[in-house]
Amino acid sequence: MKGESGISMIDELTFFLGFQIKQEETDIFFSQEKYAKNLVSKFGMDKAKPKRTPSAIHLKLTKDTIKEKIDSSLYRSIIQSLLYLTASRPDIAFVVGVCARYQVDPRTSHLHGAKRILKYIEEAEYIAAGSSCSQLLWKKQMLEEYGVPQSSMVLYCDNMSAISISKNPV
Repeated sequence: MKGESGISMIDELTFFLGFQIKQEETDIFFSQEKYAKNLVSKFGMDKAKPKRTPSAIHLKLTKDTIKEKIDSSLYRSIIQSLLYLTASRPDIAFVVGVCARYQVDPRTSHLHGAKRILKYIEEAEYIAAGSSCSQLLWKKQMLEEYGVPQSSMVLYCDNMSAISISKNPV
C-alpha cells in the first residue's frame, strides 16, 4: 500500500486532530487533555473559579428573549469547540447539546451556561489530582503496614489551575 499511495511512516503518531495518541505494545490510548487545556485558555477561563458540575442544578436554559443578546460568533465558537471535545468527554455531552440549541440567538444566560462547562473542564484536573493524592496516601499506608517505610511522596501536576486550587481551596 505504501508504494501505491505514496504514504510513508516517518515516526510514531503522537498527536492528530486535537487528540494525543499514546501507542503501547497491545493498546492505543486517545486523549484530548491538551485540547481541553488550550480551550479553557483560549476563552479566558483559566483564571476563573472551577466548577464541580458541568451545569447548575437550578439552571434551565430556554429561548430567552429578555436578557441581553451576545456575540453569536463567540458563542458558536465555544459550542463548536465543546462539541469536538465530547468525543472524549461524554460527561459534558448532554449539557453541550442543550447549549448548542441556542446558537442562532444566544443570550447572556446561554453564554454563562457554556462558560460553566469550560470551568468544569478545568475542575476535572483538580479532581483527578485529588483522587491521585488519596491513592498515593493509601499505597503509602499499605506499604508501611507491610514493613516498608516510606518517606514523603510527590504528586506531579502540570495544570496551573489545579495547583493554585490545591494551594488555596477556599
